Amino acid sequence: MATPDEKYNLITRRLQEVLGGDSIKAILAEGRSPKMYWGSAPTGRPHVGYFVPLTKIADFLRAEVEVTILLADVHAFLDNLKAPLELVAHRTKYYKHLLLAVFTSLGIPTSKLRFVEGSSYQLTKEYSLDNYKLCAIVTEHDAKKAGAEVVKQVESPLLSGLLYPGLQALDEEYLGVDFQFGGVDQRKIFTFAELYLPRLGYRKRAHLMNAMVPGLAGGKMSSSDPNSKIDFLDTPELVRKKIKAAFCEEGNVEDNGLLAFIEAVLIPISQLRLERLKGDALLEPGLGDQRPFITDNAPEGTIFSIERDEKFGGPTHYASYEEIRKDFQEKTLHPKDLKASVANGIIRLLDPVRKAFEESEEWKTVEKLAYPDPNAKPEKKKKKEKVYHPPPPGKGKNAQAVSVAPDDAAAVVSNTTPQVNGVDGQVAS
Repeated sequence: MATPDEKYNLITRRLQEVLGGDSIKAILAEGRSPKMYWGSAPTGRPHVGYFVPLTKIADFLRAEVEVTILLADVHAFLDNLKAPLELVAHRTKYYKHLLLAVFTSLGIPTSKLRFVEGSSYQLTKEYSLDNYKLCAIVTEHDAKKAGAEVVKQVESPLLSGLLYPGLQALDEEYLGVDFQFGGVDQRKIFTFAELYLPRLGYRKRAHLMNAMVPGLAGGKMSSSDPNSKIDFLDTPELVRKKIKAAFCEEGNVEDNGLLAFIEAVLIPISQLRLERLKGDALLEPGLGDQRPFITDNAPEGTIFSIERDEKFGGPTHYASYEEIRKDFQEKTLHPKDLKASVANGIIRLLDPVRKAFEESEEWKTVEKLAYPDPNAKPEKKKKKEKVYHPPPPGKGKNAQAVSVAPDDAAAVVSNTTPQVNGVDGQVAS
């Protein structure tokens, strides 16, 4: 059984920043299991950058942390109408399907995860009252500053975007957690929560942050920019095409999204798989190709291999990210070889997720509802067939027959040639 220090090291390894770590240490020292939550607002389609927090959740479970996954549907609507109300429910279902598939593919036991939709408690009387209390003490400046890195910034911000940080702070209390986990872009919201929750009489929580993965063209990987990200359902051909077009200047290690992806995703997953091979009982087998990202002949201690043709020296093996970075900076590692290894790694990761999607009719239906094709042409309405309906007595051509006196009816019939649909006909005797 792991010691409190070993659990804390698992909880905090590979993180960019930890706020309030002493409170987590105290909980572990008491022999209790810390509780945490990671939230995601179901707006744009999730991208492979999500592998960063989802892989980290494996460490939390191995340290016996109780994990809650918040599907923040109310937040999705509040974020400057990124997701209209009529789409939020469908996107929430899509996110859950996807997250379960990714967790399963990584060997993370989903039975140990608690999924919660924000609307299940954020619309209650108690939560609403706390939200009003928060609004009464938070300044516009603080609310706007807290959401600057997360809420979509527009020239004339909506009030809904200013409510976003307060709701995220209250989530910590209403989900009953000891710490919240998120990207470093959430830092201002985290410090906002640390400042204002105690003013409502609630305790301050700890906050753990992972690094953000740059996009393929530099800058933040964003769901709203298809050129900066790789979708979980992208085909191998599309993955290779996007990686081939990615910015990867020889020797440039400062603005290199591919190097960052190796550090934040491929190496942690490779290490996770190596640890599973050594008998980690808390991890399930996973789906798809579960080999670490190393070649069969890699020496002991290797966590990542760059595959190259024998004529270029054959594969190169690395025991740390720093070694990869150094070789690339010194131009020993060529961008073409780096791109090929990253593309192969991503394709292996996405394969079981894409297969799960193809085998689920429910997920495919939800996907069409959640993210309808903006270029799809509406179906043409079928023209209704014209059906002839004879006019009722006293109307149209029957009017004359009805208006004559009964004694003259026979004469009218004998001297009138009726038409049916414009074609001369005869009256049966």
